[in-house]
Amino acid sequence: MTESRSQTLAASINSSLAGLMEADDRVVLLGEDIGRLGGVFRVTRGLQATFGPQRVRDTTLAESSIVGQAIGMSLSGLLPICEIQFDGFCFPAANQIITQAARLHGRWGGTDDLHLVVRIPSGGGTRGVEHHSESNESIFAAVPGLRVAYPSTGEDHRAVLDEALATPGPVLLYEPIRLYWKRVPPAPAAVPPRHPMAVRTVRPGTDVTLVTYGAMTLTALAAADEVASEVDVEVLDLRWISPIDHDGVLESVRRTGRLLVVQESCLTHGVGAEVAATVAEHAFTSLKSPVRRMGAPHEPMPPANDEYHHVVQHKDIVQALLEVVS
Repeated sequence: MTESRSQTLAASINSSLAGLMEADDRVVLLGEDIGRLGGVFRVTRGLQATFGPQRVRDTTLAESSIVGQAIGMSLSGLLPICEIQFDGFCFPAANQIITQAARLHGRWGGTDDLHLVVRIPSGGGTRGVEHHSESNESIFAAVPGLRVAYPSTGEDHRAVLDEALATPGPVLLYEPIRLYWKRVPPAPAAVPPRHPMAVRTVRPGTDVTLVTYGAMTLTALAAADEVASEVDVEVLDLRWISPIDHDGVLESVRRTGRLLVVQESCLTHGVGAEVAATVAEHAFTSLKSPVRRMGAPHEPMPPANDEYHHVVQHKDIVQALLEVVS
């Protein structure tokens, strides 16, 4: 599949879901207001009219019920793709996600065939109120039995969906809210991922490896382009944050000798810490400078007017890149 550069992420996701439903009548969508309304962000707009209310199901306002239904559907042979309206609302479903979906494989001795995708709009940048701009992906990435993805493009989103539905095991699929309706300009030629769960080299470079994911990928790429006359930055988009393609990261760092990890979520106990620790453990002798991490402070997401000072900005990444090579 080749993503249309003129298509927004939301429209691309809508097309992918429609294509999957048309190709396989086992695919069922469920979530709050995803049918008649088309979802809060209109990502599923028109799908209920096309495929009917039995396959695009409006649920009650209860996240535990949404995921619980999806688990039952999967065990019955369906391929459910459910939506949590905002990632700040994941926690009422944590019991179903962590103690049920993540453990069924081990509980049944590996005989289950749980194909389950939980779509989660995530992150800031839209001036959302409390619980509407969270970034909690690191919490679920730490749970054994869950796979967690956070793609930044429609093409990668479809690749994640294909992988999730093709292989057993629950997948949490985070989607960057701020990119839903952003028309992304043509990107530089990227190096194709080595396998479905590998990192994507968005921008090849020789001086610094910049590892990121989600909405921060575009911000990091813009920062790398701005310092191109002084620093040749290799930008890696993780796409999957559990499991992380550590081999792909290590291969890059061993060539560049430097690592900067940038994430939108809280800096502590996060994806960046895991990447940094792995590089320190397995590529320490290749490093020309200390590993650098960037992320939000260890505080709750503030009100919208203070969001700019909470989330890593383009100028912050530019400064960090210059400092890493100094």
